[in-house]
Amino acid sequence: MPLVQIKGVGGFLTLQQKQEMIRKVTDAVLSVEGEGLRAITWVTIEDVQPGAWGVGGAPVTDDDLRKMAGSKSAA
Repeated sequence: MPLVQIKGVGGFLTLQQKQEMIRKVTDAVLSVEGEGLRAITWVTIEDVQPGAWGVGGAPVTDDDLRKMAGSKSAA
């Protein structure tokens, strides 16, 4: 059974964005592994507390990601 685990900074993506990601990641996996595995393909998204995620030794928050993405609206 395919299992995809995604971790991201909490508060950045909305529930709707996470659901879209789940659909698209599932479709990508099945494009390689075969449509017959759809019923047993798992995708989980785990939120990591903002500031508890770091890149290059510096903490990253949801606001940092919004700035990088060029978005001013909160999730």
